[in-house]
This record gives sequence, C-alpha cells and structure tokens, in this order.
Amino acid sequence: MDFPIFNFPFSVNILDVVTTVLGLAYILLEYRASVWMWAVGFAMQTLGIVLYYQKGLYADCGMEFYYLAMTMYGWWNWQKVPSLSGRAGGEVVHFPLRQALLCTGVALALWAFIYWLLVIYTNSNVPLADSFTTALSIVGIWALARKYLEQWFIWIVVDVVTSALYFYKDIPFKASLYALYVVIAILGYRRWKRMMRNEMADK
Repeated sequence: MDFPIFNFPFSVNILDVVTTVLGLAYILLEYRASVWMWAVGFAMQTLGIVLYYQKGLYADCGMEFYYLAMTMYGWWNWQKVPSLSGRAGGEVVHFPLRQALLCTGVALALWAFIYWLLVIYTNSNVPLADSFTTALSIVGIWALARKYLEQWFIWIVVDVVTSALYFYKDIPFKASLYALYVVIAILGYRRWKRMMRNEMADK
C-alpha cells in the first residue's frame, strides 16, 4: 500500500517502512549475537517477499526464499547443544581457512553467473555492483548462520558497496541505512571478537 506524504513528490510504501525498521532491529540483534535476530529476520524476509513481488523485483523476491531457509538454519544452529568436537552452535568461532577459500570460489562463481544473467536478461545499468553484492550476501548469511567471526568483513564490504550503489540509484534513505550498517558491522566485529575471547577463557 502506497500513500502520499504531504506535498512531496514521492510515496511511502508501508512494507518498505516496516521491513526497514525490522532490518535495523535485525542488525542490532546481530551485533548483540542474540538468537532472536533470526525471528526478526524471518518476519522481515516474509514481508520482503510480498514487497518485492508487488514491485516486480522478482530476483530479489526469489532471494528472500533462500534467506528464509538460511534463517531457519541459523536459528537451529545457534541453539545446538555442543557437538562431539566440543563446539556449541551458539559459540563464535573463526572462519576455517579451507571453508573461507571454498566460499571465496563460490562467491566469485555466483558473481560471474548473476552478472551474466543481469547483462543478458535485464536492462540493469549496474550489473557488476548488483551481482557482486548479491553473490557476497548469499555467502555472508551462510557464514552468519555458522557464527563465524569473519562474517562481519563480508557484510562490511556488502554494506559499503550497497550504500554507494543506492546513492547512485537515488535511494538516499536506504543508502544512509546501509552506511549505518557499516558502522554497526565494525562495532559488531569488535564485540564478537571479545565474546569469542571470553568463551575461550571460560573453557
């Protein structure tokens, strides 16, 4: 539902406002490493499916189904009891080098594939940046579900590029929100690093 705001030459979509508020709550809960971020994320992504479908953003709409699946996986993984290795799903850990290299390869392959799709099948004038942030986000949310400390680096890059992209596309509110995400992500990395040290000290 859109409605005009006074005499300004634009409209506000209720779902856009709600998902933006939920998105801010989501990253603040992520900063606190709260498992409730996944519940907020589930609501945000469910509404996002409706919003993107209404706006004809079918690729983004489809991506939300992937995010929903990763949200359910993240909720389950963060609440797991300790495994035979001694690691609980709720513990912050380093990104294993082998997995990091594999994820880098996956992200590059996805970037190339999504770029090809955008160039061939859409009229996008920013296919390189758009495909880059999408590919990194796919890997990033998986790393978040695994509670890897270095997942913050992924989101810092995604948020910087997305903020610049949205300013370029004349979406200043969303661009400013992603600029705020960069700050929170940097603080989140420092907080998670302290948490990991405390968890290791308690063992």
